[in-house]
Parts: sequence; C-alpha cells; structure tokens
Amino acid sequence: MSVRLYIGNLPQNFKIKELEELLASVSEGIRFKAVFDRETKACRGFGFASTSDVKVANEVIEKLNGYEFNGSNLRVERSERKESNNGGRRNNNSAGGNSQANRKEVKKVVHSDAPNKEAPDPRWAGELSKLKELLANQKTPA
Repeated sequence: MSVRLYIGNLPQNFKIKELEELLASVSEGIRFKAVFDRETKACRGFGFASTSDVKVANEVIEKLNGYEFNGSNLRVERSERKESNNGGRRNNNSAGGNSQANRKEVKKVVHSDAPNKEAPDPRWAGELSKLKELLANQKTPA
C-alpha cells in the first residue's frame, strides 16, 4: 500500500534536489513531486511525497513537520486522495439517475434590492452615522 504525504510551506526558490536529499536522510525510497503553476511554471509552494511503508511515512511526518527548511517551517501531513471522477469528467446523467439527488443541500442567499428598514447598508453605515451626528450638532439661526 502506498502512502501519500502532503508537504507544504515550501520556500519560494527551493531546489527539489535539496528536498529529495532531506527526505532521503529520513529513509530511502521516498519519491517527491512538486506542484507547479501551469502559466508561470513556478512551484506553488507544496508537493506530494509517496512511500510504500506506513512506518516510513509516520517517521517523515514526525521528523519533518515543522522542520525549518531554507527559511520556512515545513508542513508535512498525510494526504487524502481525491475520489476518482470518471477520469476527471463530470457525468451528470449517471445511469439515468437523478443528478439532483446526488447534490448536497445548499442554502442559497438571495440578494434583494429592496431597502431594509431595520439597518442601513453596512458599506455606508459609518459614513451615515457621521452625517447624522453632523446634522444633529448643526445650529442654524432662527
């Protein structure tokens, strides 16, 4: 059984070879793959390591979680794999079933343009209170 580990908080300009050497210092046979941005081709600051031994995975977590690596404290934890989704494609009509039945119940917030008589618009509440104070303090000759 292969164990997959998430390794995050990687420094911006780290060298993959340095991290692989660090992992090898814990145990041999640990493979690491960094996650890169599609557009910039720069590392996104995290990656995944995998090993075939659960004990080795636990040892890597114990030794490297919080470990200072090139100025950053690494975050190392067990990674949960995403469930397969038919090769990455959505299948909304699975076996003729109701696709609505598989969706989670979501409470939608509906925005209304109708004025709320209870409270002012929160974006302008501060300015409105200042204006009310100025008007209350204004003295006009009679």
